[in-house]
Amino acid sequence: MEFDGEEGDRGGQNPITMERDSDSIKEKIADEPSWFSPKKLLFVFCVVNLINYIDRGAIASNGINGSRGTCTSSGTCSAGTGIQGDFNLSNFEDGVLSSAFMVGLLVASPIFALAAKRYNPFRLIGVGLSIWTLAVLGCGVSFDFWSITICRMFVGVGEASFVSLAAPFIDENAPHDQKSAWLAIFYMCIPTGYALGYVYGGLMGDILPWRAAFWGEAILMLPFAILGFVIKPLHLKGFGPDDTGKTRTDNLNVLPTDDGFSSVMNDMKMLCVDKVYVTNVLGYIAYNFVLGAYSYWGPKAGYNIYKMENADMIFGGITVFCGIVGTLSGGVILDFVDTTISNAFKLLSISTFIGALFCFGAFCFKSMYAFLALFAVGELLIFAVQGPVNFISLHCVKPSLRPLAMAMSTVSIHIFGDVPSSPLVGVLQDYVNNWRLTSLVLTFVFFPAAAIWFIGIFLKSVDRYNEDSEEDAVTRESTIAPLLQEA
Repeated sequence: MEFDGEEGDRGGQNPITMERDSDSIKEKIADEPSWFSPKKLLFVFCVVNLINYIDRGAIASNGINGSRGTCTSSGTCSAGTGIQGDFNLSNFEDGVLSSAFMVGLLVASPIFALAAKRYNPFRLIGVGLSIWTLAVLGCGVSFDFWSITICRMFVGVGEASFVSLAAPFIDENAPHDQKSAWLAIFYMCIPTGYALGYVYGGLMGDILPWRAAFWGEAILMLPFAILGFVIKPLHLKGFGPDDTGKTRTDNLNVLPTDDGFSSVMNDMKMLCVDKVYVTNVLGYIAYNFVLGAYSYWGPKAGYNIYKMENADMIFGGITVFCGIVGTLSGGVILDFVDTTISNAFKLLSISTFIGALFCFGAFCFKSMYAFLALFAVGELLIFAVQGPVNFISLHCVKPSLRPLAMAMSTVSIHIFGDVPSSPLVGVLQDYVNNWRLTSLVLTFVFFPAAAIWFIGIFLKSVDRYNEDSEEDAVTRESTIAPLLQEA
């Protein structure tokens, strides 16, 4: 009878009571732990980053990119291969294709950074990866230069969500004494992905049509795009409502935001007047200027200077080994000496300067073996900057600016760094016609990068990771538990 009475009372509840019960249920759902632990989060983001850069390496590989058809003076013609052969692309069009993603990345990065203030950033990554997957599928069914170029632009749109938001998620959920190491693990996937992309593209080009390589990438990425929608979303300091529709204000530094274009411009202005951020990015641009040209011209320079057989494999092997070991070492060392912005600048300037000395000296030797030994040591030191440089970009700005800071850093190092460096080095080589001299001039640019980062040591810097408001910029330990707990 008591049971029946309770049922009767519930049946007579008024709408206000029912609404309260509904809110209570939503709050319980919001309090449920996410499937993600910090290590699961790191693993997922590393795999996604790896797939993204496998795509970059694959489209540049001989197996996928291919070559144009040629005809001899006697009239004998051979068919072209890969994308360049099927679409009869000129070298200029082929170069445009490799950089087309930058258009989407440049346009979409501020859009995703603004959207993160209104919508859950983890869901935005799901949207971005879905766009990426569809765009890569489009590359596989493209029919001419413009169709595949437009698809590559949308690949950049999808990537924009990930490059803006993944690093802040990782940094926020990493153990306090391993933040730089976790960022290093994430960025280690860049050289590894490139190298695997070359291998993947070569193998796919040998056994299947080049289009199948893009379909394979889409299949690999699809589960992670779906994961962004079906798993309970994660949250960042200063951002977005949760799935209950309520804005999270539980000491997560949720700041009031202005809508529209003016909000983006105000945020960009704050980044541009931040001396620490600007100094860090300027050094990163100079650094990436050299690395971009190394990745494009390195094998050809090695072959011409040292008559190096299998230059692609040799440079690829050095890049993978030094990229993994160097990147991890830089993150671990910064965590060991204490992860402060000043220490990060010290590590950046010292590692880049000494690495530049080894790389510069390597090109001065006539012996190929001496070159390879010195160049490998130099690359090891050069790659050590990946963790520290991104640690600075994340920690020198307030939490609500972190996605935009990462997005603008990525866009800047591409627009002013690796995108123009390859053609400029090509122009220099055409003028001097001496690969050794060209390589020495290019390597010298590492020294200005080291000098810029050296200046950063003397700038007044504050770690703003725990900042509560625009006016408050004090460093202190967080008073709340981590957003993710170890499983």
